[in-house]
Amino acid sequence: MAGKLGVLLLALVLSLAQPASAHRKLLVFLLDGFRADYISDEALESLPGFKEIVSKGVKVDYLTPDFPTLSYPNYYSLMTGFVWLQETHSRQEGLARVAAELEGVLKAFDSELSKPSFRRFPTRSQAVSTPGRHCEVHQMTGNYMWDPNTNKSFDLGINRDSRLPLWWNGSEPLWVTLTKAQRKVYMYYWPGCEVEILGVRPTYCLEYKSVPTDINFVNAVSGALDVFNLKNAEVSRALLNSRSGQADLAAIYYERVDVEGHHYGPSSAQRKDAVKAVDTVMAYMTKWIQERELQDDLNVIIFSDHGMTDISWIDKVIELDNYISLRDLQQLKGRGPVVSLWPAPGKHSEIYNKVRRVEHMTVYKKEDIPSRFYYKKGKFVSPLTLEADEGWFITENRESLPFWMNSTVTRKPEGWHWGWHGYDNELRAMRGIFLAFGPEELDLNFSCQMLKKEMSERLGTAVLDLLLTSTCTRDRTRPPRDAAG
Repeated sequence: MAGKLGVLLLALVLSLAQPASAHRKLLVFLLDGFRADYISDEALESLPGFKEIVSKGVKVDYLTPDFPTLSYPNYYSLMTGFVWLQETHSRQEGLARVAAELEGVLKAFDSELSKPSFRRFPTRSQAVSTPGRHCEVHQMTGNYMWDPNTNKSFDLGINRDSRLPLWWNGSEPLWVTLTKAQRKVYMYYWPGCEVEILGVRPTYCLEYKSVPTDINFVNAVSGALDVFNLKNAEVSRALLNSRSGQADLAAIYYERVDVEGHHYGPSSAQRKDAVKAVDTVMAYMTKWIQERELQDDLNVIIFSDHGMTDISWIDKVIELDNYISLRDLQQLKGRGPVVSLWPAPGKHSEIYNKVRRVEHMTVYKKEDIPSRFYYKKGKFVSPLTLEADEGWFITENRESLPFWMNSTVTRKPEGWHWGWHGYDNELRAMRGIFLAFGPEELDLNFSCQMLKKEMSERLGTAVLDLLLTSTCTRDRTRPPRDAAG
């Protein structure tokens, strides 16, 4: 996690912890499957909405998602990361002691800061890792999971068991923390907002039931801005049939960019049209913020969960039943870049030895998963994890390939997906976006003094990560290391 982005998030979340009469509001967008280069400097020339946002605030070069680069793990990594900062920095007691302790930590890691391998960021545009808890901590380790102890499955929200606290209670997301603090939270199509997490639900949740349309997205943005506006809060309250008033946090999820990237590929005209549709809404949003006189009171954060890469259904498919008997598995979860296997009792070594010889994928025993993935300690991680090379797709057999356009009887080539994600999180194609703007001083050149002042009692791994990648006491002349190359 980059230090200065961490402080940026700290500043925005701290604003929510102030007395109700003083704190500013926060609007969060999660744009699924929005790859970093979709808003490259060149691309921005034809995206006036995003270009205006960048001119007003902060844009990082890319965000490195958590592994696996799938949706649910990164939904939770992002939002539990905000919570961690909220928990860590919102308390007011013990600041003097912690500031002194932090001074010692900074000195202790001074040598680390000067190592050549350490990333430095020379401009406001930076490369950052997902600013949240890793999935092995919050336990949301996949879109498809299985718990051997209860024989329950999490299947991308399509089964009732996916709403069990079992999957969600590993960490506390931002909306739960704020709701517990008597803040008003409105969520639109956000996956998981319908779930009771740690005994709490948000003030309002417009549940995700199918891919939100562009009209749904426009209405969500307009509705969110209305509930931020004290003048419109009563009207919005009546429309939403909610007992709450003015919102403190609103969170909006939009999926079309991901859907078109899957269906037609990340370079397709359809995907580009989806980005232009988002851009149009972003342009309207900045206009609506002015019209509702929210420009001095509202901070906006826009991020994505992962990127997208090209895949080929013709020649880059790994069919597992060509190598093993699926009857020798107790459970199989997932398909594509990451597949989880639970071998039947007595079959672990046999299965491992067979699949480890398969080309274009890597097989990990749980204990051998690279530490850089921050994945292997997850309690739902399987004994064997299969990771495909970029562009390759693992499935049971070709009959199990995910066609989206046609029925199983009339399948045609154009019905196959041409884009996918979930691969190694250091690949360029998996990179996401992070932008922010608002009345806060959204410059990444925050000082260490601010960090020391606001640090509270809990020092942990996330804080150490923040310190190890802080550049505020160092020169900023060295370019960032390219994680992909």
